[in-house]
Amino acid sequence: MLGNLDNEVIFKKAFTNKIVFTAFVRDILGIEVEVDKIETEKKFVASAHRPKIGYIDFDNYHCGLDIFAETIDRRICIEIQRVEYDSHFDRFLHYFLMLIAEQQKNAKEYNIDQTVYVIVVLTAPYTISEKNGKPVLDEVLLIQLNPQTLKGEIRDLYGHQSGGVPLVCLNPNHPDKDTPKQIRDWLDLIYQSIYNPQRPSLNTDNEGIRKAIELISFENLSPQERAEAKKKEAAKIVLAKTEQHASKKGKQKKK
Repeated sequence: MLGNLDNEVIFKKAFTNKIVFTAFVRDILGIEVEVDKIETEKKFVASAHRPKIGYIDFDNYHCGLDIFAETIDRRICIEIQRVEYDSHFDRFLHYFLMLIAEQQKNAKEYNIDQTVYVIVVLTAPYTISEKNGKPVLDEVLLIQLNPQTLKGEIRDLYGHQSGGVPLVCLNPNHPDKDTPKQIRDWLDLIYQSIYNPQRPSLNTDNEGIRKAIELISFENLSPQERAEAKKKEAAKIVLAKTEQHASKKGKQKKK
């Protein structure tokens, strides 16, 4: 039986493992990386020498980066964010821009010397819609950084690979037959850990998937990890009920 990757404790246990992390990055972004330290709840601390970025306090509890790592040569930084709800969809872009803005605190020029990638994993169906009211029902969303010509040709100005796609949003609740298999394998892992944990059908030929399965298998979770995972689940239930109550109260006021 698999632990639920919708749970913060289980998710971090899997994706802070170097084998899982590097395989995931390779399959999602199409790049090979070698990382040293993989951090959780990364925060950029403001001080007299390191001021806040604009008016946004990225050092508070709600703005920690779930999983963060730099390559050994410090040329690439990668962040993986797990999100249950998309009510703060704009926050993903803030995280990405924060990682770029952080480089400017010590830079003499405006060069972006370090390539930044952010992968957002959403574990619930989208509730947002496009500006025209059309619902968002995509399994993979790619946010481009590099400019393109009127003919659609991308100009690689910022050194990003994968066609200049630094920000990727994944949502396994909206399967698409055109999703590449290497990405599909990870989306299946996330989805089945949530909805079919007892009899998952997964690609164990992928070393990263195989290692993740081993790490989050229920029998491999320590008593402390199980207890902490239960606390996180209880907190999610309380938060959901609080938000539901606030929403209902707001609708009653409008009436």
